[in-house]
Amino acid sequence: MHADIVFTGGTVRTGASDAPVHDALAVTGGRITALGAQALAARGPRTAVVDLADGALLPAFGDGHVHPVMGGLGLAGVPVRDRGSVEEIVETVRGWAAAHPETEWITGDGFDPWLAPDGRFDARWLDVAVPDRPVVLRTMDHHTAWVNSEALRRTGYTAATPDPAGGEILRRDGSAEPLGTLREFGALGPVLALIPAAIHEAQVAALREATTRFAAAGVTWVQDAWVEPHQADVWITAATTEPGLPVRADLAFVLEPDGWRERILRFTADRDKVESSAPGLLTARSVKFFTDGVIEAGTAALLEPYTDCPHSHGIANWSPQELAEAVTAVDALGFRAHLHAIGDGGVRDALDAIEAAARANGARDRRPVIAHAQLIHPADLARFAALGVIANLQPLWAQPDPLMTELTLPRIGPERGTRQYQIAALLDSGARLSFGSDWPVTAHEPLRGIATAVTRQTPEGVPEGGWLPEQRIDIDTALAAYSAGCAHQAFEEKEWGALRPGMRADLVHLAADPAGTAPRDLAQLPVLGTWLAGRRTHDATTPRGTRAGRR
Repeated sequence: MHADIVFTGGTVRTGASDAPVHDALAVTGGRITALGAQALAARGPRTAVVDLADGALLPAFGDGHVHPVMGGLGLAGVPVRDRGSVEEIVETVRGWAAAHPETEWITGDGFDPWLAPDGRFDARWLDVAVPDRPVVLRTMDHHTAWVNSEALRRTGYTAATPDPAGGEILRRDGSAEPLGTLREFGALGPVLALIPAAIHEAQVAALREATTRFAAAGVTWVQDAWVEPHQADVWITAATTEPGLPVRADLAFVLEPDGWRERILRFTADRDKVESSAPGLLTARSVKFFTDGVIEAGTAALLEPYTDCPHSHGIANWSPQELAEAVTAVDALGFRAHLHAIGDGGVRDALDAIEAAARANGARDRRPVIAHAQLIHPADLARFAALGVIANLQPLWAQPDPLMTELTLPRIGPERGTRQYQIAALLDSGARLSFGSDWPVTAHEPLRGIATAVTRQTPEGVPEGGWLPEQRIDIDTALAAYSAGCAHQAFEEKEWGALRPGMRADLVHLAADPAGTAPRDLAQLPVLGTWLAGRRTHDATTPRGTRAGRR
């Protein structure tokens, strides 16, 4: 039987320890059928031959924690990402508002929280640009918003407004007047609730744009880590109408502390609806929890107080008992807990909740996920492996960028600063690892994260030898965390994540073999093609570019 596709002319890096490298691969019916000489022998008159052009074919990447709908919608707002100063942001807002006089609420995502001293942004700076319409800008971590005075007025935030549960309204020095900086969802929620929601069609278009970008980066599976109830329908529409989706996805329904017992009542019906609508493409096996905030905003839950704020341990969004009860409840329904945990206090609460669920519901292959795990107390490191917890880390964060040097390290001090993003230590402990981007928080391209995991350096090569160099990992381990690690997280390690006969042909074609590429050059290594079960979803070698998979 002749193959549908044969890849040749380069290195086939299988990701398997028993047969790691070949020179050809054959695909038939969307699955890998042969490697090496057997693949070459499978060519027939109708076989499509893909010339790897001295590049490399690898298992496609996954992304174990990402927000496609949110990120896609954010592309349409004020382009504040990568602006280098407060002044640049204000001028960008001024220009965008003038060009969109019909837009009532002016929004933008992704600006850097270190651009103002101590991350304190003043509403009056935005008032200069837009005094008569509300402006809401969210930082790159999405845990802080900078708003103007009109947004504060419409929300009803005044000097008499107390800090809400699970949030903080920053005040002007020497008074109780709101400054214009809101931290965490308890404070952001009332503002965001006033912004008109994007219509269904706009959300579908945003999802298509986001997933097309992921396909162009070599990604074929994503974990949507924050799905509101209506967004399940967005995924279903995108998956079941032309041109379809270039990625598979698992959806994680978000569960908040307020009224959580009533909220989970609809989860099983939503799961069934998703999985029956797009079998083989969409699953809905996860429930998302926020245990805490982020260190740079002083809202991550810490076991010991913040160095720069000795009265504060941050913000725990759930009490430990309530979190354990909620995780146990969703676990009993067959869902996998996916917990955002940044501080060592948040991580401990997450581990305790997972342990409580296993104790209450009995042993099974549950594969809970703790995402981010930025700061882990030494006593808790071994608990990941013991409890079967997947540590989903964002390797791009493991560098001394301004977020780290200007905000994070001053808030936690040098000793805790050395315990951040312990990638190698988690692997050495026996924990399972997957990688993700948390896009739109940071860049979605896996190769950028892989470069940082290998070097622990900024793109400029700082510091020499790497930041916390003992936590560096080798290229094969980093590639596996973005492929086999994500496949394991998806409960699909027998289907993808390695290139073996019988597995799905989820493939990525890189311009060069990453194992032979200088570590600092990995981030710029071109992705030439991506295939989802043998269907090309990205083609950088033709003028059609990334639209190749959307026909």
